[in-house]
Amino acid sequence: MIGSHELVAYCDRLLEIARFADYAPNGLQVEGERRLERLVSGVTASLALIEAAREERADALLVHHGWFWKNENPCLTGAKGRRARVLLKAGMSLIAYHLPLDAHPELGNNATLGTRLGFLDMEPAAVADGLLWIGRLASPVAPPAFADQVSRQLGRRAILVGQDLDPIQRIAWCTGGGQGHLEVAAGLGVDAFLSGELSEQTTHQAREYGICYLAAGHHATERYGIQALGAHLADRFGLWHRFIEIDNPA
Repeated sequence: MIGSHELVAYCDRLLEIARFADYAPNGLQVEGERRLERLVSGVTASLALIEAAREERADALLVHHGWFWKNENPCLTGAKGRRARVLLKAGMSLIAYHLPLDAHPELGNNATLGTRLGFLDMEPAAVADGLLWIGRLASPVAPPAFADQVSRQLGRRAILVGQDLDPIQRIAWCTGGGQGHLEVAAGLGVDAFLSGELSEQTTHQAREYGICYLAAGHHATERYGIQALGAHLADRFGLWHRFIEIDNPA
């Protein structure tokens, strides 16, 4: 068993949280009652995930999307109050890592997504603090065929902009809500940019830059980093660990 503060101190160093100006606190967001033996991980600290972790008798819940977001009403009322009551009554700690988990070169969302999709020569671009990655496909692929491959791998139908463009080989990506990096990605000379979401202006930008854009789902593109971090912690500290998927079509 390990204390929550000891585990979080290790994660803080591993993920280099001091490098990031984030939208929510990284690390221990709610301190539970117990030392840690059983760890559940998931994407978002929703009520459904908290209840599922309680059923697994988890001592801590490790997530990518935690609580206390910037410019959000901080009061624990309504749905947030219900989440907090269940978490506290179960005695669980809540641990969350957002941008630092996106950027980590081995356990991060971008690294693990690229590996799952079979990208080669992957590396962070020299921009965006490690949040934008570049790589290549093994061979050129027509945009519709690439969208089909991504959809099969992620179990989610990806939205494609630029189906009539030339085959894709060089690619950039940023998981989650990273569509705002499209302009920077286009400047890197890639054939396509993949992220989670599609904003109204993203379609026009992609068309005007002549770059293929793929929106593969915010949740779907950010499932793998938290699993990798949970598995790493379980192996290092001898914890029981389970990742719980709460379906989210976004």
